[in-house]
Amino acid sequence: MEQPQLVNSSSVAMSGPDSQSSPPDNEPYNILPLHNLHSAHPCLVYPEVRAVISVLRAVDDLRKPPFVHWLPSMDLLDWLALFFGFQGDNVKNQREHVVLHLANAQMRHSHPADDVRTFGNIVLREFRCQLLENYTTWCCYLGQASNVCVLDSASFGSDVTRRELLYVGLYLLIWGESANLRFMPECICYIFHHMAMELNKILDDYIDEDTGRSWIPSTCGENGFLDLVVKPIYDTINIEVTRSKNGTASYDKWRNYDDFNEYFWSKKCFQNLKWPIDFDSDFTNGRKIGFVEQRTFWNVFRSFDRLWLMLFLFLHVGVILAWEEKKLPWQALDNKDVKVRVLTLFITWSGMRFLHALLEAAMEFSRVSRETSGLGLRMVLKILVAAAWTSGFVTCYTRICVQKNYDKHWSDEANQRVTFFLWLAFLYGLPELVKLLLFFLPGIRLNCKVFDLVSWWFYGDCFIGHGLREGVVDSIKYILFWAVVLGTKFTFSYFLQIKPMISATKELLDSKITEWDWLAIFSVSNKFIVALLWLPVVLIYLADTQIWYSIYSPFVGAVMGLMQQLGEIRNIEHLRYRFQFFAGAIQSNLMPQEETNISCGTSRGKFSEAIHRLKLRCGLRQPFETVESSQVKANKFALIWNEIITTFREEDIISDEEVEQLQLPPNSWEIRVIRWPCFLLGNELLRALFLATDSVDAADNWLWHKICKNEYRRCAVIETYDSVKYLMLHKLIKNNTEEHSILEAFFREIDHSIEIRKFTMTFRTAALLQVHSKLVKLLQLLLKPNKNVKRIVYAVQDLYEMVHYLYRVKRTSHQLREDGLAPKSQTAMARSLFENAVELPDPGNKNFHIQVKRLHTILTTKDPMETSPVNNEARRRLAFFSNSLFMKMPRAPRVEKMIAFSVLTPFNDEDVLYSKETLEAKNKDGVSILYYLQTVYDDEWKNFVQRMRRGRAVTVDFRTTISKDIRLWASYRGQTLARTVRGMMYYYRALQLLALLDSSSETDISVTEEEGIPSARLLCKGHEYGIALMKYTYVVSCQKYWEHKVGGDPRAEEIMDLLKHNEALRIAYVDQVSIGNKEKEYHSVLVKYDRQLRREAEIYRIKLPGPMKLGEGKPENQNHGFVFTRGDAVQTIDMNQDNYFEEALKIRNLLEEFKYHHGIHRPTILGVREHIFTGSVSSVAWFMSAQEMSFVTLAQRLYANLLKIRMHYGHPDVFDKLWFMTRGGLSKASKAINISEDIFAGFNCTLRGGSVTHHEYIQVGKGRDLGLNQISTFETKIACGSGEQILSRDVYRLGQRLDFFRMLSFFHTTTGYFFNTTVIILSVYGFLWGQLYLALSGVENFVLGNNNNSKKALSAVINQELGIQFGLFSTLPAILESSIETGFLEAIWEFLVMQLQLSTVFYTFSMGTRAHFFGRTILHRGTKYRQTGRNFVVQHTSFVENYRLYSRSHFIKAIEFGLILIVYAAYTPSAKITFFYIDMAVTCWLLVFSWMFAPFLFNPSGLDWLNTVNDFDDFMKWIWYRGGVFAKAEQSWERWWYEEHRHLKTTSVWGKLLEIVLNLRFFFFQYGIVYQMGIAGHSKSVSVYLLSWIFIFMAVGIYLTMSYVRDKYGANNHIYVRLAESMVMILGILVIIALREFTAFKYADIFTSLLALIPTGWGLISIGQVFRPLLRHTGLWDSVVSVARFYDILFGVIVMAPVAVLSWMPGFQSMQTRILFNDEFSKGLQISKMATESTHQKNV
Repeated sequence: MEQPQLVNSSSVAMSGPDSQSSPPDNEPYNILPLHNLHSAHPCLVYPEVRAVISVLRAVDDLRKPPFVHWLPSMDLLDWLALFFGFQGDNVKNQREHVVLHLANAQMRHSHPADDVRTFGNIVLREFRCQLLENYTTWCCYLGQASNVCVLDSASFGSDVTRRELLYVGLYLLIWGESANLRFMPECICYIFHHMAMELNKILDDYIDEDTGRSWIPSTCGENGFLDLVVKPIYDTINIEVTRSKNGTASYDKWRNYDDFNEYFWSKKCFQNLKWPIDFDSDFTNGRKIGFVEQRTFWNVFRSFDRLWLMLFLFLHVGVILAWEEKKLPWQALDNKDVKVRVLTLFITWSGMRFLHALLEAAMEFSRVSRETSGLGLRMVLKILVAAAWTSGFVTCYTRICVQKNYDKHWSDEANQRVTFFLWLAFLYGLPELVKLLLFFLPGIRLNCKVFDLVSWWFYGDCFIGHGLREGVVDSIKYILFWAVVLGTKFTFSYFLQIKPMISATKELLDSKITEWDWLAIFSVSNKFIVALLWLPVVLIYLADTQIWYSIYSPFVGAVMGLMQQLGEIRNIEHLRYRFQFFAGAIQSNLMPQEETNISCGTSRGKFSEAIHRLKLRCGLRQPFETVESSQVKANKFALIWNEIITTFREEDIISDEEVEQLQLPPNSWEIRVIRWPCFLLGNELLRALFLATDSVDAADNWLWHKICKNEYRRCAVIETYDSVKYLMLHKLIKNNTEEHSILEAFFREIDHSIEIRKFTMTFRTAALLQVHSKLVKLLQLLLKPNKNVKRIVYAVQDLYEMVHYLYRVKRTSHQLREDGLAPKSQTAMARSLFENAVELPDPGNKNFHIQVKRLHTILTTKDPMETSPVNNEARRRLAFFSNSLFMKMPRAPRVEKMIAFSVLTPFNDEDVLYSKETLEAKNKDGVSILYYLQTVYDDEWKNFVQRMRRGRAVTVDFRTTISKDIRLWASYRGQTLARTVRGMMYYYRALQLLALLDSSSETDISVTEEEGIPSARLLCKGHEYGIALMKYTYVVSCQKYWEHKVGGDPRAEEIMDLLKHNEALRIAYVDQVSIGNKEKEYHSVLVKYDRQLRREAEIYRIKLPGPMKLGEGKPENQNHGFVFTRGDAVQTIDMNQDNYFEEALKIRNLLEEFKYHHGIHRPTILGVREHIFTGSVSSVAWFMSAQEMSFVTLAQRLYANLLKIRMHYGHPDVFDKLWFMTRGGLSKASKAINISEDIFAGFNCTLRGGSVTHHEYIQVGKGRDLGLNQISTFETKIACGSGEQILSRDVYRLGQRLDFFRMLSFFHTTTGYFFNTTVIILSVYGFLWGQLYLALSGVENFVLGNNNNSKKALSAVINQELGIQFGLFSTLPAILESSIETGFLEAIWEFLVMQLQLSTVFYTFSMGTRAHFFGRTILHRGTKYRQTGRNFVVQHTSFVENYRLYSRSHFIKAIEFGLILIVYAAYTPSAKITFFYIDMAVTCWLLVFSWMFAPFLFNPSGLDWLNTVNDFDDFMKWIWYRGGVFAKAEQSWERWWYEEHRHLKTTSVWGKLLEIVLNLRFFFFQYGIVYQMGIAGHSKSVSVYLLSWIFIFMAVGIYLTMSYVRDKYGANNHIYVRLAESMVMILGILVIIALREFTAFKYADIFTSLLALIPTGWGLISIGQVFRPLLRHTGLWDSVVSVARFYDILFGVIVMAPVAVLSWMPGFQSMQTRILFNDEFSKGLQISKMATESTHQKNV
């Protein structure tokens, strides 16, 4: 073996702590200062950390790497790096990774932390098993022995621990340096397999036979692993990426990440690739192996053949039964002929199987080779078997029919043939019966070889896709759901779709139509008309399962939400009622309950937990009494609640006054009850006071019973009394004075009367009102900044004088002195009694001021404070947080024992902070973003101003001094990185608070007199920071951070500022280093802000094999940052998300879900509820918010808990980090096919046996797109992504391997939604074109005139389409979810308001977007990542921009539908007055209106007259501007036109052919219209149609001639152009005169001919675009472009004309603005247009 070049140990040694050549102690580190174990870092105080470090350093007698100087400070990871050629910073990164993971695991373990032996045998083995689980499975699948040699711990002792660590360290080092190879988990398994083998040889002192020396790994040497393993594989992938032509090449021409990974699913990888890797093998130049993606709609049938088999079989049987026209379908079965005809369903069944086998072979044929002969054999066998069954059924059925016809009745021979057919059908269906049996009896296991053979026959060879079974109970639940859905669907389809069509079909087939209005070229048989009638019915039949699913799923999801206790606290009023149990809920859920050790997995544990939850919800335990009895619990509750209120104030969603009303004061002044927030107490004291004064003669028991009926009233009375008593005895009146003793005696007598229950008998309750008024006066004096002592003395004296009037039995002065209630001296009675006894506290005593102010609030508040807080967001968050604590959730462990986690955010080029220029820039209406935000968030702006005014003079203009604060305030209301970072750092803050509460005693959180309300940050002692850092890390992967720094982009400085203010934040980016010869090195870098050095500090720098981006950018950016995360879990957070402090408190509970089984699986992804916070920005944002909100709550609740098919739809799901890092990462990154990268993580998770759950007791904020164009771009991206998913191997494998009912759920919740939307739009096409055919042919009355049944079926099609247009897919779920969380009446009101704001138009428009781009993606490719942009939409969008975005997807389609409706109305006068026509017209015209005018209705100032005029001018300039080579689509129509049809260049031959066929419909339109012209003279000759084409060619010839004349003479001899134009005009007039004189020509024929010929011209242009490669080099292509330009002008005029009319008419602009924005902003916008000033700044 060749001796490799060895690595210099210095780079690795630098990473070792306490080494001779180690850097100084201030070397930057990530979380743990492992280079300096003697530092006072709070993480190093934990014995678990030091135990792991000690185990890592136990190198002992291992053979040292040769040719390097071994340092004592080196550890096992250094040893691995020196032998296997890993980078030093990779070692440092994974060392901290291992230490933190094992230390955290040991903290959760029950054994002592310092027991290293136990640590090694248990915790480490669990870690190794989790980390290498996929490797072990892979070895078993390939029949390879694992190279992980596990020794017997009893025999080998510490060697076992060391060996385990070496395997773990080797895998992590491989993974940490594999870069893009991390997307290929089995490739990493292959690398680890061979490197573990080499590791074993080193450990076993193996001697190399070639050299006779000790074994040295093949990758040994500096950067050996990167250069010899990673980079060659990376370069191979890069070559394939180049071949992909940026994803535009056909998928069968190049290999993606999945293709390379699946190479390692076969044993041939060991035979061909070998080790060291042979890069001359077929790995580098091979063909696609695992799957071939083909771009065709047949993928829908191929992947979900069982669904279409079910639908077509029912249609088949339904038509047979309905043909008998019985009332009920089973009545038809009384006829034996019908029964036998039903048997033909087996012919359909086997025929569809045969079709599926042919599709499989056609799409996968390119995979067949000599090495994959088994695949070819399987294809051939499946085709032959399917063909045999089909031919067998056809033959048997033919024999039955022949015999029966021969015998003229059902003879014995015929019956025997029927019996034989039934036996044959039984054998054919037997495999399905076996599947059904195994589905319900999962305990039955087949012989392994039999199972492998069956699996190979049905699914082929595949490493993944096994073990997708769910538990029996879960299976029964989703089966029952689908039974109801399918039962409803089939009942509706039979009675309202299939059966009504039968009579018309029979009548058409039995009759002959003789009267046609044209030459019946397409009507040689009535079957064509039958097909036209059935086409929309069949299309909607195939798609309406989605509709029925969309009806049932919201109701079921809503019921599930109610069962989870969602919406029990919907508002502040409900919170006031339940707040008395709130402290107990916090104590139960947020505080660790060490004494609760009952396992929730047992029946007893579940029952006990249910009882506990019931008591908590209903207040049966009165948990507030528990809190009252424990000072520590009360203080903890107050600390948590007050910290929540503090964050509300920091976010400016409440004011300073509301803070005082909401906060819980510290439990001081010897108050005996919980001191509820003032907003709960409200006017309770005054109510109690009035109750006492009205019940003068009532007994104590009765009065106190009345008061105690309301808990808050009881607490208000007790707190007021205790506060006044403490104020007088301990704060105002000096001790050891006579006055103090008098007051003591007075309060002692009151206490005694209350104790013996004779208060009302001793004192006059009617006098309490006077005491109240005098006490309020005293408190007002105490609250003044400059206190007047003399006036305070007088106020106290006035209070004292009330003593005489309080007693029912009047006492004399002598009696008062004897009872100690008056001074002993008579002279003292004469002077002011308290003149020298009053002593005011120190002015700096904050607590005194807070207590007095609170007492004053309780005494004086007359309203119940039901509107506090005012801000809707604050009210919503409080309601949700309080409600969630009464929901079922796991108990929270101590912070030390919680699962550690990280948050990962990919950041590309978005805003970090809004710049001052961006905020102040004004649009054409003079509106800036800052003004917009000040208006929309009016109360929050006032709160911000109030906060900024603290400590500043009122006259100072704070705008000039706090520009950055204003930028932050605005950025926190947008979708910026600053907002996301602030939200995610709440986790760090929450963990510090929870760690403080876990370890605190009464003295730790007690409050001194001067402190006031305590802050969690002030109470922290230091260890809280350490444990929070160990448990939480936030990594933002900024792939362009290097570019920002080099280019001086202000975002780099803003990111640095975020690092500076957030201790747990880390930034990962890719650095580029020039190394000469125009070559660059790429490094993955992690940085943080070093508070000692006060600058950015580089922590790790790991060299990459090349540029990070090979596929889709976002998943590769995510993968790049993933390697720097820590903990057992990773939460993926996008740039448009936020978090809330109160929700961060529940993260411990959420992470505990990983420990529990949900069904038969433990979760690998924890789905988290989202709140869409952008709904208040505009009506469009509200519609989008409602649609998205129902999806992220109700829909995902149903997917996870009932249908068991929830995927990962993006963020903010929490991943099991170890599970995903060994199975391909958090997403997939192949170019184009994985454009919707997130959902593929869910696909991969399900296929590999993972489980996804959904939890709604915790929520994360999420922003959505705000303007129509942004939303449409987002919808386009999702639709294109779904189109690519249809082609993917993941969808195919899930469609084939999931059980039937989960497959139904999977289809209708992912790609099926978009496919069915497209089919529904196609059904509209089919319906309208079919009706147009009937109208123009003149046979409509014959077909539909007297047949109400056929109209009934077509009406069902129309009404289903209308239901969808009204937003059935989106509105119904939103209504039901809103009814759960806000109440039914509120939800109905929201629905009505949404309709008034034209939500129907929005949802119909969005449906068109999804259908257009989904269909185009499947047919023609053209998928690309679209940056949606999430800025506030206050700028008017030009018509040019709207036309570019929507002309092909909406405008032209709307014009086509409108034209058909007009022509249909013109030529079917008999149908105009029927309900059928009205029904059709309403539905279809609504679609036309929505598709054409939505971009104007939802565009700021979209109906403004000046904007409309300017838009049209800009449109015409854009149309005629030809531009140059570098012109953009935004500048030139021609450039846009070429880009818009670029997909036709890359589409397949079948795609081009289908495009041509679809455009032939315009020629049919011409065919139908020309026969309606007067000049045709009712002729039905084909010459009429041919003459119309002659006129088209003449028009084209004249146009080409005129174009030639203009080009040649337009510049120098313009007179020739004028002459030619005049000749053409004269010729046209002469032709019209001649036609009028010698033919039946009518002037109306001019318009009719235009109606016929213009669509034909558009069809020719569309077909010409398909033939562009042939025409572009001819002179004809320029004419095609010129004519296309005129067509776009025509379309633009058609669209703009109605808009211009509405803009010119008064009132519509105001109405449109009101529809789009809220009242405040609408008024401000109108004022801004009328105002002459140019400024829009609010006075502060």
